[in-house]
Amino acid sequence: MKRFLVLLVAFVSLHAFAQDEAATSPIKFGYLSYQAAIQSMTDYTLVQQQMADLKAKYQAEAKRVEDEFNRKYEEFLDGQREFPKSILQKRQSELQELMQQNILFKNKSTKEIETAEKEAMNALKTRLNETLSAIAQQRGLALIVNTDSDACPFINPALGEDINEIVKDALK
Repeated sequence: MKRFLVLLVAFVSLHAFAQDEAATSPIKFGYLSYQAAIQSMTDYTLVQQQMADLKAKYQAEAKRVEDEFNRKYEEFLDGQREFPKSILQKRQSELQELMQQNILFKNKSTKEIETAEKEAMNALKTRLNETLSAIAQQRGLALIVNTDSDACPFINPALGEDINEIVKDALK
């Protein structure tokens, strides 16, 4: 029983000491909106414009191919009564092949756009992460919390440091 009391007193003392130490320790974490930081980067606008241009090129090509398909389909419909069976089958095969090529092109272009966007954004994220690392080192932060997506619905401002503006200034 004596051992239990000694352990209890030691634990309570240690716990109280830890709370006193935590209350007097300097700020050890920072928080920011990662998405807002990315969007504040000057290169972000450039990446968004490049992606819009790339998407427009693929959309223009898709429209051109679709118009070509529609033209050939209309020609097929106009002449199908007059075509001999072998020409009719040949034209049907051409239309089917053209439609398959169009589907493949759309799928491939979607993947290429996603890959290009991911690569461009990775470059921005790498730069942001390097900046965050430097800021954390300079300010003695143990970690930086991303407040996007309601991941942290509450952060006590007395215990953490809002580094949004510091990061935006560092990225300029």
